[in-house]
Amino acid sequence: MIAAKSRVDTWLGRFTMYRLILWVLGALVAYSMLLNILGWLTFGLPEMLVHLALCLTVTYASNRLLALIFRVKPHTESSLITGLLLYFLFWPAFGVTDMTGVALACVVASVSKYALAFRGRHIFNPAAAGAFVTGLTGLNIATWWAATPAMLWLLVPGVLVVLYRTRKMLMATVFLVVAAGIITVELLSRSMTFGQALWQSLAQRPLLFFVGFMLSEPLTLPPRRWQQLALAGVVGVVFAVPYNFGFVANSPELALLLGNLLAFFLGQRGGVELTFKGSRALTPGSTEFRFEPQRPVRFAAGQFMELNLPHPASDGKGRRRVFSITSAPGAPEVTFGVGTAEPLSTAKKALLALKPGDKLSATAVGGDFVLPHDAGKPVLLIAAGIGITPFLSHLSAGTAPRDTVVMYLAKGRDELAGVEQLEASGARVIARLADGSAPPAFMVDAGAARIDAERLKELVPDVADREVFVSGSPASVDSLRAAARSAGARRIHVDSFAGY
Repeated sequence: MIAAKSRVDTWLGRFTMYRLILWVLGALVAYSMLLNILGWLTFGLPEMLVHLALCLTVTYASNRLLALIFRVKPHTESSLITGLLLYFLFWPAFGVTDMTGVALACVVASVSKYALAFRGRHIFNPAAAGAFVTGLTGLNIATWWAATPAMLWLLVPGVLVVLYRTRKMLMATVFLVVAAGIITVELLSRSMTFGQALWQSLAQRPLLFFVGFMLSEPLTLPPRRWQQLALAGVVGVVFAVPYNFGFVANSPELALLLGNLLAFFLGQRGGVELTFKGSRALTPGSTEFRFEPQRPVRFAAGQFMELNLPHPASDGKGRRRVFSITSAPGAPEVTFGVGTAEPLSTAKKALLALKPGDKLSATAVGGDFVLPHDAGKPVLLIAAGIGITPFLSHLSAGTAPRDTVVMYLAKGRDELAGVEQLEASGARVIARLADGSAPPAFMVDAGAARIDAERLKELVPDVADREVFVSGSPASVDSLRAAARSAGARRIHVDSFAGY
């Protein structure tokens, strides 16, 4: 089971969230046309093809034009995703008014990324903004036709893959329980059976499409998990409860826009411009990159930052990559520790090619890989290879007087990063070096044997009393988490590195 999960994580790790969503939406478009050919949808294939071309062309062209006007680099993947979302929101038709409304929605969606933005970061989901404004004009109304029972055969697995990759399963569950619960209760009051009411909630309302591709959009979510769960519950209520205030009535797009506004006030408001200051080798296979932010960046030790790395031939993963922050909150510079062993991805080549003074934009800050607020709670930090990076931020921020044990697994002594920080932290550091080399004197030598539950209990006898944090590659994380659980650990937090 662990091996199968590791293989899935490794495979999905080849794609960024944006590239994965683009591929899944593309597959759903092809599937919808197949359903139409089979007679399970009744739009007409010419209407669907023209509708698809209209959504993609207008969204792409308007995004390129606006990027030129605002003198920024356009994000092609983002515009294509927005176009595909609008394809599923509006009914394919040849009517002039209908097509004008769709075109307007595409343009408004692109404009919202620039005009309805704060410090370079858009506030609202572009597709929802385009659909909502178009509905106000009366030219067209979003029908969210993706909520068609025949679409479920591919929609469900597609949504599950996206939510698994983006780690939003719990958030999606909260939204679905709240929204489907309210809708089901309402339908039961209309004399439906429970099965009929639940089926209509999930199969004929756009809950699944909404939560998989819209609500989980990373740039419009708050940074912490508890905030995301609370947001999912609030949006679920606004989505499902009927209301009408004059010319504004409840709709999925309005529910999402209200949620976006709430999320905006909870997180890092606006993108951050970073100026590259320099780099240094941490180990033969890893490098630290230093940046000076244009303005202070709010983050907690252990969180990540998403960088926008424009580079050609982006090897199927897109331009945006997530890296753990290694510097302490409040430090004048933001640093990232990145694995740079061969073979190098195009993104890492772009990082290594940076020259002092070059600028990058950070598009998101978030993550829940943070230590407990209670400083009296003892912790065990288990790092495999480059997984040490979030712990360097924890230790730089100061864990004293917290009782901290660090277990560091590396190939050899020369692959130990942040040795000075580890020694200065005062934490008890245990090193397991695969080549049998001796670690620095201040570290406890765990030998070269594999770390299983029994060995973990020998090295950390009170592991069951500690809150455990595990960081590294997906395969390492799965193995070490299982060992910690078998050793008696009750609270285990993980942070997997997909290998960007």
